[in-house]
Amino acid sequence: MLLSLYFALALALTITLAGMILKVGALLGECPDSGRAAKAAAVTIATGYTAVGFGGLILIGAGYVAIAPGELAGLLGALGLASLCLGLGFSNAVVTLRAVVDRAMNPPRPEAPALPVPEAAPA
Repeated sequence: MLLSLYFALALALTITLAGMILKVGALLGECPDSGRAAKAAAVTIATGYTAVGFGGLILIGAGYVAIAPGELAGLLGALGLASLCLGLGFSNAVVTLRAVVDRAMNPPRPEAPALPVPEAAPA
């Protein structure tokens, strides 16, 4: 029973945060200069976030079952750890999204070719 509650709450949190990544990408996508990059990056980042998040939730759930099955304190600890991990992943996802938008707005300039160094005359 408590394990089902853990998965329901943790999956809801993961899906909500993935939706927020998509929403941030949509808001950044309104810019005419970086819109396409922001939207594409948001979908890619949200997909990766969801996959990694679900994997982490399963691992935390397995730890909960092994350490404190059926205890409310174990459930709260597992939910707290899941929330912390998902929040850290969310902040990393948003930073990555902002970096993609920044690169789209300010593409790297090609480096100028190196000038040949004249050889010293023999003495």
